[in-house]
Amino acid sequence: MTDICCIGHITKDKIVTPNRTVYMAGGTSFYFAYAINQLPKDITFSLVTAMDPTETEPVDRMRKAGINVMLNASRNTVFFENRYFGENQNERKQRVLAKADPFTIPQLKDVKAKVYHLGSLLSDDFSPEVVEYLATKGRVSIDVQGYLREVRDEKVYPVDWQDKLKVLKNTYYLKVNETEMETITGKKDPREAALLLHSWGVTEVIITLGSEGSLIYVDQTFYEVPAYKPHEVVDATGCGDTYSAGYLYRRLQGASPLEAGKFAAAMCTIKLEHNGPFNRTQKDILQIMGEA
Repeated sequence: MTDICCIGHITKDKIVTPNRTVYMAGGTSFYFAYAINQLPKDITFSLVTAMDPTETEPVDRMRKAGINVMLNASRNTVFFENRYFGENQNERKQRVLAKADPFTIPQLKDVKAKVYHLGSLLSDDFSPEVVEYLATKGRVSIDVQGYLREVRDEKVYPVDWQDKLKVLKNTYYLKVNETEMETITGKKDPREAALLLHSWGVTEVIITLGSEGSLIYVDQTFYEVPAYKPHEVVDATGCGDTYSAGYLYRRLQGASPLEAGKFAAAMCTIKLEHNGPFNRTQKDILQIMGEA
């Protein structure tokens, strides 16, 4: 049994800008796994993913880096195309050129962990039945982003989460950002949203608020977590996944929600300052936290 098992697809990402086209691996599970692999190994970790068996080079690299990966065969690898038309990275068109097969209960029968972190990329990656099954074996952690993406004719459309009540009653940790929070709950106030999400069954609610920090609700208590200002913002891709990795890592070490939130926020600050997944050490994280 491992302490944390992340389950999710690794993607092929095609990044098109006016000046160049770049191909790289990505996805929630990719950024989460690399982030947690940089931390001391007193918390054990495994990754369950699924790809086209002819396209497993990213998994080979992860294994060489010391990450424990269980690879399932899929008819396709998730293939995202992000096309940017100017300097503003918010101005983009996103297409899904290929979808991987959803995860199934038989694939997860032999997987044992205290916490299962579900890295959803698209709305049908994890059925309510899969989440319910995993909740009988351990605590389920969800980053909600993928549940709010639907693909039609290769285009990605934002959608409400149709099965949210079925899934959230089996969810222990839930992380959302401001936009996702409002989409799911209809609430603009983070405290009101946290209370509603808790009433739907979530034990620990984590709401990230960008430069305003984050808000955590656990055991009828709100914890306000500061944001640590980066020296420069280079790449925000994978920031939320890095936060989840840091938060779960510290919570499983016995840290309080506030301590875990600060640790996760410091990891995000470091991640913002460079391209690619988190690549620094716990010493660097603690140094950022000491500057607050």
